[in-house]
Amino acid sequence: MKITKSFLLTLLFPSVLLAQDGPKPYGVLPSERQLLWHEMETYCLIHYTPTTFQNKEWGYGDADPSIFNPKQFNAEQIAAAAAAGGFKGLVSVAKHHDGFCLWPTATTSYGVKSSPWKNGKGDMVKEFMEAAHQQGLKFGVYLSAWDRNDTRYGTSAYPEAYRAQLTELMTQYGELFTSWHDGANGGDGYYGGKNEKRIIDRTTYYAWHEKTWPIVRKNQPLAVIFSDVGPDMRWVGNEHGFADETSWATYTPKGIDGRVPVPGDSDYSESPSGTRNGDFWIPAECDVPQRPGWFYHPDQDAKVKTPNQLFEIYLKSVGRGANMNLGLAPMPEGYLHANDVKSLEAFGQKLEKTFAKNLAEGATIKASNIRANADKFGPKWILDHDRYSYYASDDAIHEPILELTLPTAQTFDLIRLRENIKLGQRLDSVLIEYMEKGEWKQLAKATSIGANRIVKLDKPVTASQLRISLFAPVAPTLSDFGLYREFDEPFAFDESGKEYVKLSPSDYSIKTAKGLTKSNDNNPATFESLTAFQEGVIFQVGTTVSAIAYLPRQDGIKEGTALTYEVATSSDGKVWKVIKAGEFSNISANPIEQVIHFDTPVKTKFIRFTPKETIGKTFSVASFTLFK
Repeated sequence: MKITKSFLLTLLFPSVLLAQDGPKPYGVLPSERQLLWHEMETYCLIHYTPTTFQNKEWGYGDADPSIFNPKQFNAEQIAAAAAAGGFKGLVSVAKHHDGFCLWPTATTSYGVKSSPWKNGKGDMVKEFMEAAHQQGLKFGVYLSAWDRNDTRYGTSAYPEAYRAQLTELMTQYGELFTSWHDGANGGDGYYGGKNEKRIIDRTTYYAWHEKTWPIVRKNQPLAVIFSDVGPDMRWVGNEHGFADETSWATYTPKGIDGRVPVPGDSDYSESPSGTRNGDFWIPAECDVPQRPGWFYHPDQDAKVKTPNQLFEIYLKSVGRGANMNLGLAPMPEGYLHANDVKSLEAFGQKLEKTFAKNLAEGATIKASNIRANADKFGPKWILDHDRYSYYASDDAIHEPILELTLPTAQTFDLIRLRENIKLGQRLDSVLIEYMEKGEWKQLAKATSIGANRIVKLDKPVTASQLRISLFAPVAPTLSDFGLYREFDEPFAFDESGKEYVKLSPSDYSIKTAKGLTKSNDNNPATFESLTAFQEGVIFQVGTTVSAIAYLPRQDGIKEGTALTYEVATSSDGKVWKVIKAGEFSNISANPIEQVIHFDTPVKTKFIRFTPKETIGKTFSVASFTLFK
């Protein structure tokens, strides 16, 4: 009888052969659709509805469809700009909160089929899809659950209509990579002319788990579902585009006061950080607009994020295990402003040139331990450009050390690490050191490695020897290690945008609450808070005013933030005429400066700003600005 060598090894060293099978998975694991999503890293979200033509951030649902008639709509230009930026997907806001549908849905007449665009025969979602595919981008859709136009909203009939809309989108536009569901739902709206506030029970109204999300799973099994609480990726908890320094892909959604966590009604305290050893694999998505707002506003043409600002977002989103979702805002004409396009292209070049070459390539690597001394688990695999080949230690070794010797000294300021997340998020932390004058010196520490961890050093470092210490509760599985030098070059926009001239302090004074000095100290970190604000804030002015800006507090606390407002003028401070009223849409999630443009410039003695509704029981303001 022939006895093979492998059979004898099995008898003599069973633990060795078991080790060669690879480490057992640790904790919850990503699904196939989530793995594909992690590999994308970046994509774009397009906001373009009648709200664009109204110069608003959220539509009320009352816009006449006749205003939606872009004369030069160019989905190809938008998709090409996204591709030039290195983005891997495009998401169409098929319906925002205003309820206007960009595809010819059978569920409502409020949409493109009632607009003059292409004589009511157009399908903008389809055009975005085709343009995305032409550029090699994946495609997805956003469908707002809140509908401020639909008279059925708040009744049992609306969720059925919403699910019918979702079914149309899931079955008519090819393979989709995501179905995106916003947390904003319920509140003031047009509602077929009722003009009222409608509040729904967010935990039950949409039947997310029972009826709505199963539509996505059935028709688009590889599409990841986004909402505040997953189930595939979570909102990071802000609209700055930053995940926490430590941001786990694992997450345990939490409800409020015992309620089931659902979009728009959840405890967001761990959204930026995730939950170590959480119940589910729900990594963060960092959604952030390229401009201050999600929709196009002419006064933001000079405020488009620069390539370096976008790169910082990339490092603090993708570089912290999340994905980056950048909001694009076409102009009313139907294409992106030149500043937006130029910034995207330069960002794409910056990404490509920064990560073109791993400066650690060719390094000799020694490991303090290699799993079963097997080549397939050796340290060389951390340099092979494969996310899923990996170095691993024996099961009993949780803190192995890798020493790298580079062929020649290299200068770098970025360090990238990845785990093989098919086996879970195993690493608690890493310590990276470099050899200087015969001594090991600390270079960087990092936590929550996961799909991507990019560490930016305070300044470039030149080294030829590095040491990586891994710390995990189980055998770690490191799949990537890279050294890079950030590419940088001068950048300037070709168009400066419209200039708005601020009034100097000598042109006006605040007559409320002893002048609200912190609202005029040029320091956005300070703020004023009023408990009695029903009479408004009164400005005495001595010149013509065309706009007023309100900046909410910037400390991350929402208490006192104005949600709705009224602006009035007076010649004597007694008789007032209202000249503007409205809402600060999305200010809770995106607390940027809110500019109220008057229909015509006013020359008056007094201007009164009154917050009509605030978060909590107070009114807070970081700064007021008046413009000529």
